[in-house]
Amino acid sequence: NRDLVQSHLSAQALLSAHQVHGIVAVVASSAWPNGERPRADAIVTSTPGIAVSALTADCAPILLAEPVTGVVAAAHAGWRGALEGILEATVASMEGLGARRHNIIAAVGPTIGLSAYEVGWEFQATFLRRDGDSAAFFSRSAPGARPHFNLPGYVADRLRRIGVAAEPEPMPCTFASEDMLFSYRRSERQGDGD
Repeated sequence: NRDLVQSHLSAQALLSAHQVHGIVAVVASSAWPNGERPRADAIVTSTPGIAVSALTADCAPILLAEPVTGVVAAAHAGWRGALEGILEATVASMEGLGARRHNIIAAVGPTIGLSAYEVGWEFQATFLRRDGDSAAFFSRSAPGARPHFNLPGYVADRLRRIGVAAEPEPMPCTFASEDMLFSYRRSERQGDGD
């Protein structure tokens, strides 16, 4: 699949990282040595011919571009990375290559949606403790029901809060789009395994 994507992009190299749900953004100027992927959740480059990617299975893939300087990035943001600062780290790395924050645009790809992302009370409490602005991204279907979390909405909001324009185009829910997208949560619920 990566070879197919690379051929469609006419890229010299298509880079991906060994994603760890953290906040490390790496800068790439060439293909990874010996094909070894760094442990990171974002890849940033300004090198023409280098394509960057993020793989997700319910988390949010985010593509970022600064068209004036040509700096681009791909980030993987699960709830932990989004809360801890992967978006901020990615934008800071882009700025390190000359990008200007006010010129950066971002698109959030297919992600698990609010209706499918039921979470626990401690999950919600962690967010509210660490980011008071996150309350708007939790909802319950009925009093006493477990909360649901709007990950794509939260990611888009974090981007806006750090001064990055996020494209408003709604993307499909990975969980609900069985015919088109893989969902880790759906796979686990159906007993499919990883």
